[in-house]
Amino acid sequence: MKLRSRRWRVWSVWSVVVLLLLAAGVGGVVVRQNTYALREERVVLTHDGRRLDGVLARPASGAGPFGLVVFVHGDGPVDATHETFYRPLWESFARAGYASLSFSKAGVAGSEGDWLDQSMGDRAEETLAAVAWARTRPDVDGRRIGLWGASQAGWVLPKVAARDRRLQFVIAVSPAVNWLRQGRFNLLAELREDGASEERVQAALRRRETTLRLLRRGASFEEYRAEVGDVDGMTAGRWRFIARNHTADATSDLTSMGGTPVLLVLAGHDVNVDVAETEAAYRELLPSSSLQVEHYPDAAHSMVRHAVERSGARLTLTAVLAPRSLFAAGFLADQRRYLRKNAEEKRQKGNGPALGRAGPFRRGQTTGTG
Repeated sequence: MKLRSRRWRVWSVWSVVVLLLLAAGVGGVVVRQNTYALREERVVLTHDGRRLDGVLARPASGAGPFGLVVFVHGDGPVDATHETFYRPLWESFARAGYASLSFSKAGVAGSEGDWLDQSMGDRAEETLAAVAWARTRPDVDGRRIGLWGASQAGWVLPKVAARDRRLQFVIAVSPAVNWLRQGRFNLLAELREDGASEERVQAALRRRETTLRLLRRGASFEEYRAEVGDVDGMTAGRWRFIARNHTADATSDLTSMGGTPVLLVLAGHDVNVDVAETEAAYRELLPSSSLQVEHYPDAAHSMVRHAVERSGARLTLTAVLAPRSLFAAGFLADQRRYLRKNAEEKRQKGNGPALGRAGPFRRGQTTGTG
């Protein structure tokens, strides 16, 4: 997926840019802009016999127990901080009195295993384990735990919420509903952005149909490679991952979530997900009283401002000099307000602590068909 890989390139050149800026005498600006009002703690969870390394980011002041947002990653080899991309969000949540918990994916950073060997069900079990672990922490208020997830997490969040009705909320950012329809939408949207000819579009669709036929009959990666020739970046591990997950559909899990409050966040320039289909499905399958939908016309799939993400140089400089400004206008503040609103509603119903400012009760890469 072009948009995600571009962001990865930004983080990979971060240190080089910092050195250049330090040489130019603006090191103080860089340090200030990348300093967050958080207390970060490295944490470890053992799940299914494997170690998961993560970060618990708590508000800079107050003793807790804090509400908690558990992060569920999108596609790709994502570490706990998403190469620092999550920190502006964590800071925003901290200002609402919430801590954030995020674990590196299996096989990334210090986490054991291989995320390419996971199904969406496996990822849901992992998230449930993270929530259960968090409820044992004295600095976490187990009554105020919710989920935040983006992109591919759209197939994980509903599974978790359907199983754990104690969750306070779910924030779903740029999720899809059906894996295969999302893959087709993404393919055509990227071809359209590239100005592809009709001949190229039809060739891509024929290749897609070949891929689907091979997936349906359980073909190996070697069979796939023999059939299509140029695998265009596909690896054996990625093929296994797609084969395991290409039938994913969130419909039944969304229906099973009951009345868990959901904030659905959608972007105006999303070439990865058909936001109209996603919104229609969420509105049809979830109670209207529990669903809030927010649109960001200026945002790309990642919720980064579209104009910024389209320019590699501007994206890199913004990420280093003003990382909070990466996101679409209002996105960080709206996320914070949603947590405050949700907490206040719980308090009024007698299900949670008072909302305060301090003290103990402060308040993916889609490849081929994926």
